[in-house]
Amino acid sequence: MGFKVAVVGATGNVGREMLNILEERGFPVDEVVALASRRSQGTEVSFGDRTLKVRTLDQYDFSDTDICIMSAGGNVSKEWSPKIGKQGCVVIDNSSAFRYDQDVPLIVPEVNPDAISLFTRKNIIANPNCSTAQLVVALKPLHDFATIKRVVVATYQSVSGAGKEGMDELFTQTRAVFVADSVEVKKFTKRIAFNVIPHIDVFLDDGSTKEEWKMVAETKKMLDPKIKLTATCVRVPVFIGHSEAVNIEFEKPITADEARDILREAPGCQVLDKREDGGYITPLESAGEDATFISRIREDSTIDNGLSMWIVSDNLRKGAALNAVQIAELLVERGLIQPKKKAA
Repeated sequence: MGFKVAVVGATGNVGREMLNILEERGFPVDEVVALASRRSQGTEVSFGDRTLKVRTLDQYDFSDTDICIMSAGGNVSKEWSPKIGKQGCVVIDNSSAFRYDQDVPLIVPEVNPDAISLFTRKNIIANPNCSTAQLVVALKPLHDFATIKRVVVATYQSVSGAGKEGMDELFTQTRAVFVADSVEVKKFTKRIAFNVIPHIDVFLDDGSTKEEWKMVAETKKMLDPKIKLTATCVRVPVFIGHSEAVNIEFEKPITADEARDILREAPGCQVLDKREDGGYITPLESAGEDATFISRIREDSTIDNGLSMWIVSDNLRKGAALNAVQIAELLVERGLIQPKKKAA
């Protein structure tokens, strides 16, 4: 007997991707429910060859639902996730609302699967920030081998990380540039078409942005609190796929060849690293793929035990929807959850 799964925020980019991935990976469902706000009630979304009519979150009873995958933003999650968890439904939350709560596990299944057992404290599991998820997938096997001391990362984040409005703005502005119309700025702080913006989320007192702070805090929580990390997060005019230029300092020696071999065998990683024209991955090729791709692996001669590399992944998949479904799969594989219908 399968599970009953609700997807909250089912009409958004990530919510639709969650439905696609649940079907693609054959997650054992008996029923899938699409939920959103009142303004989306009755909207139709696809689940495989089926069409689901969207129902409203505030009128839905979760008492017979096993898993709720939440992708409706931090404020909605703060209000609803604890209520849903108390009804015996496990919430997998894609927002930042509970990532830093010590009673809520923050999970990337390839990185810290054992931490998932802590979900019983609140019946909530947090999904990390999209830029952190792909980073820690690549860092974990290297950390196990040579122990990471410090990471310096610059991100090149696609507009889909800002939702449908971000994608629409890039499209609209690009078209306006080509036809010599005025370019209107709404979603981003500056024009994104044919530009890059070194600003994601709000500024903090120390001059960093919250997106940069998230990468620091989440890497420490999931991987190792001793790791020092500094980030510069940049929005680029790409529709899908986040890229990261990463410099890593290790405690122990590690060569580029060793890193390639380790990453080739690591779960969730795919190495494409040829020192020739086109011998690397760009975000265009990562779109629609599940893997975290690693290219440009090379030794850094300016520090002891240093490596530099290029990490790319589809932010809507591994950075959000895929990771959430993998968390649900982990719950099932470890026998941490049983269908309520069967239990009844």
